Amino acid sequence: MTAELGHFALVLALSVALVQATIPLLGAWRGDQGWIALARPAAVVQCLLIVIAFGALMHAYITSDFSVLNVATNSHSAKPLLYKISGVWGNHEGSLLLWLLILVLFGAAVAVFGGNLPAPFRARVLSVQAMIAVGFLAFVLFTSNPFERLLPAPLDGRGLNPLLQDPGLAFHPPFLYLGYVGFSMAFSFAVAALIEGRVDAAWARWVRPWTLAAWCFLTTGIALGSWWAYYELGWGGWWFWDPVENASFMPWLAGTALLHSAVVVEKRDSLKNWTVLLAIVTFSLSLLGTFLVRSGVLTSVHAFATDPARGIFILAFLITVIAGSLTLYAIRAPAMKGGGLFAPVSREGGLVLNNLLLSTACATVLLGTLYPLFLDAVTGEKITVGPPYFNATFGPLMLPALIAMAVGPMLHWKRADLTGAIQRLKFAIVAAMAALFVTLVMAHDGPWLAIPGIALGVWMIAAALEEAAYRLRLFRAPAGESLRRLLRSPRSAWGTTFAHAGAGMVIIGIVASSAWQVEKLQIMRTGDVVAVGDFSFKFVGASPFRGPNYSAVSGTFQVSRNGNDFATLKPESRNYQDPPMETTEAAIRTGWGGDLYAVIGDPTGDGAWSTRFYHKPMIHWIWMGALIMMLGGLVSLSDRRHRVGAPARRGAAGRPLNVAKSPAGE
Repeated sequence: MTAELGHFALVLALSVALVQATIPLLGAWRGDQGWIALARPAAVVQCLLIVIAFGALMHAYITSDFSVLNVATNSHSAKPLLYKISGVWGNHEGSLLLWLLILVLFGAAVAVFGGNLPAPFRARVLSVQAMIAVGFLAFVLFTSNPFERLLPAPLDGRGLNPLLQDPGLAFHPPFLYLGYVGFSMAFSFAVAALIEGRVDAAWARWVRPWTLAAWCFLTTGIALGSWWAYYELGWGGWWFWDPVENASFMPWLAGTALLHSAVVVEKRDSLKNWTVLLAIVTFSLSLLGTFLVRSGVLTSVHAFATDPARGIFILAFLITVIAGSLTLYAIRAPAMKGGGLFAPVSREGGLVLNNLLLSTACATVLLGTLYPLFLDAVTGEKITVGPPYFNATFGPLMLPALIAMAVGPMLHWKRADLTGAIQRLKFAIVAAMAALFVTLVMAHDGPWLAIPGIALGVWMIAAALEEAAYRLRLFRAPAGESLRRLLRSPRSAWGTTFAHAGAGMVIIGIVASSAWQVEKLQIMRTGDVVAVGDFSFKFVGASPFRGPNYSAVSGTFQVSRNGNDFATLKPESRNYQDPPMETTEAAIRTGWGGDLYAVIGDPTGDGAWSTRFYHKPMIHWIWMGALIMMLGGLVSLSDRRHRVGAPARRGAAGRPLNVAKSPAGE
């Protein structure tokens, strides 16, 4: 009965979503307060119904109810509890239900905590959000029912893909979906503003917290995914420009541009049309990622579905959302005029440059991802666009963006002096030059492009710290004044400092680990020793053992440095039975200088084993930097201005519009 309860809850949720998508929107158009007020309870009821459905599917997984086809296909009674739970979203149908759950949770959050929004505008936002829910509920109910029965029920299930039986993959999809779906709020705010015909500073203040929350979640999800790829796949890499990896990276780039653009709308009443367009594009890219993963057009370790019918359905939904929102944009945007003017050299000008570079970089990734698909569809020719294209196009575009990232916060609003801003970055310039010199001395035989790359990362970190010191008037004012400035400094400013410094750490990690990585692949017998940089790996032996739902072989390697014992690494080669698959579990020793990485492969039949070793300098800086970026987003999100909301709007005659000032707002 649990499965039937979940399915019935989805049917009821579709009915509620249809009501929420139409009645409040008509009420806002007619000025009917009763119909407008329907939006909030409808959003909460819809959320409760989806929670019931998701809970029903999770119950089926935990209790190993193999009479449910989805459970029988993706679970097994011998799986650890964590992977029974994560198996709920480790498949096409369950992942869509998770998507729906997050979608309605965001909608319910606006309904409950959006007290600072004017009631008609909130009704429009929730109606647009419900329209998205209608599309996904129809997709689930008509093509991807997670509660379909399998009778007679098998004695056991097929099991979850072993690559997904990992803590990183247990948490990676929820965070990724929180980011993907979180951008639906920015989309709903943008479409509601187009329907209303009004975008102003208050709108920008309302939309920023939701965009910032989605950006934090997506940053975390991408970082978890890259960490999983690094240690689980056994390839020693953390990013491969896989089309599905790109599908998460593109909305991140567009969302980053949207965050910066919304600041200009709030501060200067400019870039209104561009900001609304970015909100539409960011969520459209999230939907595009959903299509790529579930349409069967891609073959990837990340892909879920290969059913063409599902692909056609979600393609039609994608076209409807994009075409409908862009048509509305084309009709309404010309009437929304920007207010404040600013000089090209100004804080606003720096943010515009940031937007142009990020948007162009996003477009190059989109082109490289979709071009092979278009070529295959038109000519039947199959090609692969790999790292050489992305490195050659994306890197040069991001270089000026990263340089400008340090200068922008030093510029004044409206009009600024570029020379003065650069002079205020004396410490950052000195630090970058010192890093350039030290790196040149330590790596005098190249690769040459990596040397300025390290200096660029140091430049970004030092500039972020120097901007914070300038804001506090550190060493330029009495200590008491600097302390007062520290206590009064807005948290959003500190969030910017953390995010920019974290980006610098990511750059250093990428450059160092890519440029000075040492890799060794060989066949080893017990007692053999292999040198990897300054380290020596001695093969002690390999021994079999059994895990909870797999058999495995563990290799033991004693690592020494300068004749002294340094670490013991024990990589594993696992063999799963349900479903049958062999996987590798790399052994990683992280230190200040970098990671030692060991993989044991297959036996050769004569007592020897294939092995692979890496030394990856400073690679952990990538994930440390991503963590600091996410922390910066959370610090900015905690800014009091986001909690108390925007000031009251004013009507055409100067009257304040009906904006409730609730501390429980965004």
